[in-house]
Amino acid sequence: MNRSSHQNTYQFLRYILIFLILGVLVVYLGSRKNFGPLQYAQLSLDGLRGGAIYALIAMGFVIVFNVTGIINFAQGAFVTLGAMFTVTFYNLNSPLPKGLHLLLSVIAAILVTTCIGVLVERLTIHPARKSSSLTLIIITVGVFITIQGLSLLAWGAEAHVFPSFTTLEMSDRVYRWLGIVIKAQSFWIWGTMLLVLVCIAYFFNFTLLGRAMRACAVNRLGARLVGISPGRMSLASFGIAAAVGAIGGIVVAPIVRPSYDMGLSLGLKGFVAAIMGGLVSTPGAVLGGLLLGFLENVAAGVTKAGLKDIFAFILLILTLLFRPQGLLGVRKTAIETDGAH
Repeated sequence: MNRSSHQNTYQFLRYILIFLILGVLVVYLGSRKNFGPLQYAQLSLDGLRGGAIYALIAMGFVIVFNVTGIINFAQGAFVTLGAMFTVTFYNLNSPLPKGLHLLLSVIAAILVTTCIGVLVERLTIHPARKSSSLTLIIITVGVFITIQGLSLLAWGAEAHVFPSFTTLEMSDRVYRWLGIVIKAQSFWIWGTMLLVLVCIAYFFNFTLLGRAMRACAVNRLGARLVGISPGRMSLASFGIAAAVGAIGGIVVAPIVRPSYDMGLSLGLKGFVAAIMGGLVSTPGAVLGGLLLGFLENVAAGVTKAGLKDIFAFILLILTLLFRPQGLLGVRKTAIETDGAH
């Protein structure tokens, strides 16, 4: 067995030990609250529902980073815009049936948010395209703060309400199975996440634009030499990421009362999920999002609900310390890194 195999075995055993310790700690803390299998199952399902939202947002981070090398912290703003535009369009008087009116409102909100994403890239990122990555990242932070401020002016500070997709009413349908409670909106969230993942996979593997974006992600100079414009690919990546972020905001709107600042927490947790997934893989982003949602919800359940946000960033720190390449990433050796340059 060579040195690399020994290192991999050591890392695997270390991860197993860490998860065993965490598992024992969770069971101990849960026993103090008299938690049984039913409570853990409920916490897990609720966590996976939130994790699906994080996964949708994380996919937007991955798409932009793969093509441009930029961590787009404006992604959370697209979540807010998707939800708030849908609320606005749905509240307009319409003679159409509720279901059709909701569908058209969703489509219109996604299109408007996509156009805003394209404008963000063209007005802020493109003029500074020759700047350092750090400068471009700071620009996206400024974009997020700007959009959040404009959202406050447009929609006010109060939270809004949005109907469930199943009942088209403010109260959602609830299913009970073996004592576990599942809201119907959860199935919409999980189904949307899977559909978006499949559509992204199809787009990047079987469409001309998707393949061009992949080529740009692999080698920008080589892509330019064969006639692919990195600038246009950057524009497309921001548009797609904005659409995916908007979808995440829309499907979560019936569960959380949408407001101008909803994208801050969701965007940061989407970033954590993207880091956990390796920042370069959409399946990794989905895995990272689901794992983040599961772990933070279970951890908050056995401790205090108010600590939920803290656990997400503890996971971020642990990931960067022990597995910076993410769950599905491969650690590069010094030789590989030097060769890449």
